[in-house]
Amino acid sequence: MTLPRYLLRHRITIQRYRGEGPVGPVYWPPGDPVRALVSERVRTVRDRTGAEVISTAQIIAAPGLDCPPQSRITLPSGRITTALHVAAHTAPGLPVPQSTEVFAE
Repeated sequence: MTLPRYLLRHRITIQRYRGEGPVGPVYWPPGDPVRALVSERVRTVRDRTGAEVISTAQIIAAPGLDCPPQSRITLPSGRITTALHVAAHTAPGLPVPQSTEVFAE
């Protein structure tokens, strides 16, 4: 069971993180807009290294969202943020929706 589309009321744009270049981070070109549910609120989460960081946006999207940590995300408000932690939520055999959750700076 996947997340119902009617819950994904926002559109975000993702520039996937490609790696480090000689002058800093390198990103792929922005992809097509992605349907998502965005909640801009402050909370403490752990990043990919396990350090506690402050997240100012939580994004829920359909399963299989291609958004590696450190990717740039343009939110519906126009604010550009960085993905801190990405989690795939699956529950095989249970009647709950599958989704991808992204915590952003």
